[in-house]
Amino acid sequence: MIAFLSLGSNIGDKQNNIEAAIKQIESRVGTLIVVSKMYKSSAWGFESDNYFLNNAVKIETELNPQELLTEINKIEKELGRKRTTKGYSDRIIDIDILFYENEIIDEANLKIPHPLLQERKFVLYPLNDIAANITHPILNKTVGELIQFCDDKSYCELIT
Repeated sequence: MIAFLSLGSNIGDKQNNIEAAIKQIESRVGTLIVVSKMYKSSAWGFESDNYFLNNAVKIETELNPQELLTEINKIEKELGRKRTTKGYSDRIIDIDILFYENEIIDEANLKIPHPLLQERKFVLYPLNDIAANITHPILNKTVGELIQFCDDKSYCELIT
């Protein structure tokens, strides 16, 4: 099965955090098909003095969506992510499932496609690098089209 993941980090050695997460994804989750360029962005949904680095990956996996989520959560925790209940905050690593094949999943702990991906440039720009023509199964727009309609005014810049 093909899945697209978004990765972000805004604490510590951000690039190394993302690279370490990608290595773990490749060794534990599935075959890495392609990695997007890296983007620098401001925090979204909360105030922070720390900028984010973000990218996206396309993987092939044998894991079902719930298994994929479980493994991603383990990787985040092992790399030092501390989850809080107070909403968005600074983080060493954040890995989100954006798409899983063409599936639509609406469960308490898992929503695919990611419900906010169309509102976030820091997700759309890297995803566009590797999946511009993938169609969002609910909104029926390609990733490239979602960028055109995205109202996100936050800072997001290509760095690699």
